[in-house]
Amino acid sequence: MHVRAVAAAATAFIGTAVLLLPAPTAQAAADDDRPLVVAHRGASAYAPENTLAAVDMAADMGFSWVENDVQRTKDGELVVIHDATLARTTNVEELYPRRAPWNVRDFTSKEISRLDAGSWFGTRYAGARVPTLEQYMTRVSRNNQKLVLEIKNPQLYPGIERQTLKVLSNEGWLSPARLRSRLVVQSFSAATVRTVHELRPGVRTAFLGTPKIAELAEYATFADQINPSYMTISRGYVASVQAFDGPHGRPLEVLTWTVNTAADARQMAEYGVDGIITNKPDVVRKATKS
Repeated sequence: MHVRAVAAAATAFIGTAVLLLPAPTAQAAADDDRPLVVAHRGASAYAPENTLAAVDMAADMGFSWVENDVQRTKDGELVVIHDATLARTTNVEELYPRRAPWNVRDFTSKEISRLDAGSWFGTRYAGARVPTLEQYMTRVSRNNQKLVLEIKNPQLYPGIERQTLKVLSNEGWLSPARLRSRLVVQSFSAATVRTVHELRPGVRTAFLGTPKIAELAEYATFADQINPSYMTISRGYVASVQAFDGPHGRPLEVLTWTVNTAADARQMAEYGVDGIITNKPDVVRKATKS
């Protein structure tokens, strides 16, 4: 968690060390490219967000990293959905007209499983469902993808950090190989990020937001990434974050969101961010690689 004052010497050392490592596979090389492109809620510009269809769309487009949101039902099931309410992305108002405001936590997993989470996006996706976290992880595993998982609205769901980690463990996602390079758990709640780190120190974690530079040393004790909105950062801020080492002894990373235009993607790349979270991963990849 110290600021690196010998960057030039470290760069020289790394350059020597690289010569001793085996050549990466094509996929590993692509994942090592910077900025990394993460499909926000799946490829959500092209398929209904946080559904299995959006995960598959990202895979079909060649993107190995996806991002999702996790919340909890009335009967304690973890489901993948962004909003605290079901109204925007499902037909809950039609099926359950007298149960406003249609909060996720007020419905059982069985009730939510009946909802159509795709028709709002287009008739092609009619009948898509709100996946449970287990269903989502099974699909991500099948597609050989990697995951940035957001614990959403943790203040509404006491204990959701431990429960999320249990599901990840049951699905085989806390193995050493996956912890090294296939999973990040993030939240807008610093307390939640800290809790995840304390419960499972091997998990890479991220804080969603833009802490003051004076606060970064504290965040670096429990977060591996600082993931801010692209509208809140500058080249100097990115460099300030990356000057700290995180809890796993590596420089803090910056994954910024939600970047959907080529111009903004190029600007973020010029700022030196490590990754870009986007609804349009194809647009961002083309812009940053051109």
